[in-house]
Amino acid sequence: MQLDVFPDQIRLRREEPSKNVRRFYLMVVQPDLFGGASLIREWGRLGSAGQVRIDHHADEGQAINALSNLMASKRKRGYLIAPHSLSTSNIRA
Repeated sequence: MQLDVFPDQIRLRREEPSKNVRRFYLMVVQPDLFGGASLIREWGRLGSAGQVRIDHHADEGQAINALSNLMASKRKRGYLIAPHSLSTSNIRA
């Protein structure tokens, strides 16, 4: 699977039925109202609401770097990229 150069959102999954592990990890970078960017993380057991954490960064580049670092860390722990989860366009309401 080819990754986008600078994805601003990604969904990871980790499933190990033998250990009863079914987890997700979602990360999205969105601009904030103060000229910076926020990395929004949501994680938990598949089928549950999960937990949410918002980390504020000075600019979008720093937030994307944080997303990339977290993605590498999660991949080392066994998380896989969920199909059709990468995007280079921000999700805006």
